[in-house]
Amino acid sequence: MAEKNFIIEIEPAKEAKDGKPSRGPVYRSVFAKDGFPPPIEGLDSCWDIFRMSVEKYPDNKMLGRREIVDGKPGKYVWLTYKQVYDLVMKVGISIRSCGIEEGGRCGIYGANSSEWIMSMEACNAHGLHCVPLYDTLGAGAVEFIICHAEITIVFVEEKKISEVLKTFPNTTKYLRTIVSFGQVTLEQKKEVEKFGLAIYSWDEFLLLGDNKQFNLPVKKKSDICTIMYTSGTTGDPKGVLISNNSIVTLIAGVKRLLESVNEALTVKDVYLSYLPLAHIFDRVIEECFINHGASIGFWRGDVKLLIEDIGELKPTIFCAVPRVLDRIYSGLTQKISSGGFLKHTLFNVAYSYKLRNMRKGHKHVEAAPLCDKIVFSKVKQGLGGNVRLILSGAAPLASHVEAYLRVVACCHVLQGYGLTETCAGSFVSLPNELDMLGTVGPPVPNVDVCLESVPEMAYDALSSTPRGEICIRGDTLFSGYYKREDLTKEVLVDEWFHTGDIGEWQPNGSMKIVDRKKNIFKLSQGEYVAVENLENVYGLVADIDSIWIYGNSFESFLIAVANPNKQALEHWAEENGVPGDFNSLCENPKAKEHLLGELARIGKEKKLKGFEFVKAIHLDPEPFDMDRDLLTPTFKKKRPQLLKYYQNVIDNMYKSAK
Repeated sequence: MAEKNFIIEIEPAKEAKDGKPSRGPVYRSVFAKDGFPPPIEGLDSCWDIFRMSVEKYPDNKMLGRREIVDGKPGKYVWLTYKQVYDLVMKVGISIRSCGIEEGGRCGIYGANSSEWIMSMEACNAHGLHCVPLYDTLGAGAVEFIICHAEITIVFVEEKKISEVLKTFPNTTKYLRTIVSFGQVTLEQKKEVEKFGLAIYSWDEFLLLGDNKQFNLPVKKKSDICTIMYTSGTTGDPKGVLISNNSIVTLIAGVKRLLESVNEALTVKDVYLSYLPLAHIFDRVIEECFINHGASIGFWRGDVKLLIEDIGELKPTIFCAVPRVLDRIYSGLTQKISSGGFLKHTLFNVAYSYKLRNMRKGHKHVEAAPLCDKIVFSKVKQGLGGNVRLILSGAAPLASHVEAYLRVVACCHVLQGYGLTETCAGSFVSLPNELDMLGTVGPPVPNVDVCLESVPEMAYDALSSTPRGEICIRGDTLFSGYYKREDLTKEVLVDEWFHTGDIGEWQPNGSMKIVDRKKNIFKLSQGEYVAVENLENVYGLVADIDSIWIYGNSFESFLIAVANPNKQALEHWAEENGVPGDFNSLCENPKAKEHLLGELARIGKEKKLKGFEFVKAIHLDPEPFDMDRDLLTPTFKKKRPQLLKYYQNVIDNMYKSAK
């Protein structure tokens, strides 16, 4: 048993009865042992979050973007809380001038920007449902969401207007007004007016409400403030109804958590806004920053320029998805290995020394101050020099990447877990707790959590190592799926939201995600395969960046498609005298044999069963991506689409393996 335990039991376990599976004890965070954090005084809606900060911090910098001078990016230029408020009031009055009343649906489509936030705040002010349209989804999904949510006005990034026009005439049944975040061309005006709609540039739109007055409606906690469409791995996107209460409850919980670990947010904090605001993860983080009167700077929208934007903005909190942190990790390891023998050796010695001390329980700032100063300070400067917290979410972060960054980035690296339906963060690992590596930490202090047994997958919530489906209860939960009561009833049972993820409680009270309930299939001999668990195990092979495992009930063994790590494969080829560039190495039988051997090695190490070993592999030099519709915007694998895309490859693998 771990020395520290970060959860407390509040309800006993329940044995299986009436056909219902058994349920483990109900736990909550030790930081909520005297009850959940009380609601913040006066905070009943998302509008209050912003309004109260404008009253408290009118002159604080709120939203910033890089000034472009002679085509070159310069410093960040800022709008204060009061300046943003004045613009938001104009946007709100202009929206109402278009005849849109409380409860109306307003779409926002485009990359993160000041205008995005202002449009969102105008919705909050007037009790409208803000409906983000995914920046990364094509016209098909945009059309679906506009029609499904019956959106009447949409705010659009200038370069995305053409995407909205592609949805005509189907969406013109609902849409009445389009507002560009920038300019509008004459052609676009003609096209839109042909269908009887109005289109405005940002500046034109702001003038619509001149000399008009609309009272702000009274907003209740139970009111819906946003409908977020989740990118399902199958089927149409689902509209998740999120109330004011979910967001203000979450903010109170995050506040309690950060104060409990001495990392409270302050007005001095700076955040880089680059993860899509159309996702709950970024939306709630930005709400937390606004609640504290802190500053939000926007990136330029190009991943290749991200590090440069970080260097200029110097954020204090950096949120990321594993993909971004994997890139940072690869960049750092490459730099170090090409830095000559002496530098390389010095780095490795410093790394091992600091990691050893952190494992002994030393805080990261005390573990190796000299190494931080001489060796790791360059990494810290690479992230602007001020980052004190890196938070990873949306998908699992590989343990070796997490451990590496915890040592070299000179800041806390925390992994969180949540869903749109739970209003983002439901679990988050804690600073200076190295034994939480590879977990998502304990629950946040405003939810109750239990595990429910899944007998068909042999997961028992009452065993000595409790495993089962993660179920969450609390005020952060969503209010249901829009127009889909059937789906709501499936996942919300007796106040508990069933996440579909399989978790395992760790002795210290943190949660480890080990599998996904639905990703299970049978092989021809009747063995059940929990494919996500296997992908997590095989993902430990450092030579592979990503792996998709496939099997079905007509075949007796598993096969895989993998994206090999370019650097690792080229290094292996050089050492073994195998000629060819990266693409031809992916075709080479010797390379496939080598990687199958690596998979088998890790399989044996992790004591996988015989039928869980992969018997054949296809190497794709091109990473799984959204362009080919193989991943969702949160980088989850779209299994039906992967199967369709690689069908020929799979048929050939089964043929030749037999």
